[in-house]
Amino acid sequence: MKKREGFPWYLLVLICFYVTCGALCGYLAADQLGLHMAGAEFSTFVLHIGILLVSMAIAMLAHTVIHELGHLLFGLLTGYRFCSFRVGRLMLVKVEGRLRLKHLTLTGTGGQCLMLPPAMKNGKIPVALYNLGGSILNFTVALICLLVFLVLPWMLFVSEFLLMSAVIGFAYALTNGIPMRMGFVDNDGYNAISLSRNPQAMRAWWIQLQANGKICQGVRIKDMPEEWFTVPDDEAMRNSITATLGVFACSRLMDEHRFLEADALMEKLLHMDAGIVGLHRSMMTCDRIYCELIGACDDKKLLALRDKTQRRFEKAMSKHPSVLRTQYAWALLYEKDRDTARKYRKCFSESERSYPYPCEMTAERELMQIARDRTNVV
Repeated sequence: MKKREGFPWYLLVLICFYVTCGALCGYLAADQLGLHMAGAEFSTFVLHIGILLVSMAIAMLAHTVIHELGHLLFGLLTGYRFCSFRVGRLMLVKVEGRLRLKHLTLTGTGGQCLMLPPAMKNGKIPVALYNLGGSILNFTVALICLLVFLVLPWMLFVSEFLLMSAVIGFAYALTNGIPMRMGFVDNDGYNAISLSRNPQAMRAWWIQLQANGKICQGVRIKDMPEEWFTVPDDEAMRNSITATLGVFACSRLMDEHRFLEADALMEKLLHMDAGIVGLHRSMMTCDRIYCELIGACDDKKLLALRDKTQRRFEKAMSKHPSVLRTQYAWALLYEKDRDTARKYRKCFSESERSYPYPCEMTAERELMQIARDRTNVV
């Protein structure tokens, strides 16, 4: 797999941007505090700084919700239907016509609003407003907060929150709206550009959302239409959205227990110049580790796959069923550690109640059983 060397440029951009926003926020706050707190006691000044920091935390959470509501609002306006809505770990998902509260963590995402797309017409569906809706709403709310802050006289708590909400809202709008590849995932602006310029990417986008809707309805990936999982050619795989179809094809092979084919395809995709995002690369590596564990179980290959970067990813996604399944197989088949394997099984069972997709849990439980069948110790 090709690895990018040096400091990630997107991270440098984000750091510079947020430092600038923080400096602006600090300047405005100091200006307001200087105007309205002349002669105030030091303890009062510290109190206001504390209020400013709390306001920042609340504003960040509020704008995360606002961002996902923007996707939901503009999705509904352009013919999409609700599927799931997540902020942090908390997720509302529509199951059998009812909303249920579940838990899901995805590295690199603060939230996510997934919807079922309308039918394609002449190979197209509306994509720009759905993708950019979050940034549009962040920007709109930020602008309103800034105007209210400038018009109203200084008010304790209220003014601090309006100031922070304006700065953070603009930051969210720009960092999500300006096209960037940001580590584990691509941002909304990047997706909007990719979709608008590439008919293959638009079809792949439609398939991704349809597949997610099927999973919410309890349909396993192996039971979905086979034509959805054709691997694009090498040139098409350069696009990050189209490349997801290749990732889906690997997942289907895993669900069908065609492990040799799955591993061969994953190895090919991970070593080619493809636009597969970081999150999918790490999940595919997780699957490759599992395939090797239940196959040849070669020490050298396993240690190369489960390097420091992969272990760090597993730690960040420690509650995800695919990660737990692979860690269970690792403890059982590589380390020969019965107690640790049992702990992973217990953690898997505990996460089953809150995980939003029961059909995926069923598939992962089958894979754990296959690993267990390789030995009689657990």
